[in-house]
Amino acid sequence: MPLLQQATFLTTVAHLRDLPEDSVAEVAFVGRSNAGKSSAINTLAGRVRLAYVSKTPGRTQHLNYFTVQPGKYLVDLPGYGFAKTPAAIRGQWEGLLGPYLQQRSPLAGLVMIMDIRHPMTDLDRRMMDWYLPTGRPIHVLLSKADKLSRQEQTKVLRQVKQALAELSERCSVQLFSSLKKTGVEECEDVLGAWLDIPVPPQKKAPGQGRTRG
Repeated sequence: MPLLQQATFLTTVAHLRDLPEDSVAEVAFVGRSNAGKSSAINTLAGRVRLAYVSKTPGRTQHLNYFTVQPGKYLVDLPGYGFAKTPAAIRGQWEGLLGPYLQQRSPLAGLVMIMDIRHPMTDLDRRMMDWYLPTGRPIHVLLSKADKLSRQEQTKVLRQVKQALAELSERCSVQLFSSLKKTGVEECEDVLGAWLDIPVPPQKKAPGQGRTRG
């Protein structure tokens, strides 16, 4: 059974004071608008609409909490790079997102979704530079991997591995495709470790290497 198959929506948080008080471990998902974040969450959960997939980038304006197990949560964060979003709402998001990422003690790690065709953008790097000083790990999903050939996937994966190695030993990366369901088990291994939820051993598809450092 997929690790997140039993995940259920809990609440939408607009203010830090409303964060769940019973949390013992959380994994946050973040990425540039239109990078495939909601699709990745839905794929990992084996659900079509656990997280809303919008045709309008930047629709997620608050922190959306999903219960994985009692006290253990997946958190869908606002996308960044939303150029068409009003400045006032951008400020609200940044005021919520910043303190959450830097101060939320149950936060175990950050999953960053990057479109494999446009990885490690300036916005991605700024997010990493901002978050890594917390000492928590980052796991990168190179989404929409099905858009590239196997050779191109390997090339981008190698380039991103090298870039992450130069940033921190707490960074890891893998290929991911919501369409082809590529990389689900590999990501579950990371989420299970961060949330302290045992994941039954599963046969991995070839060519889905992960690196740390």
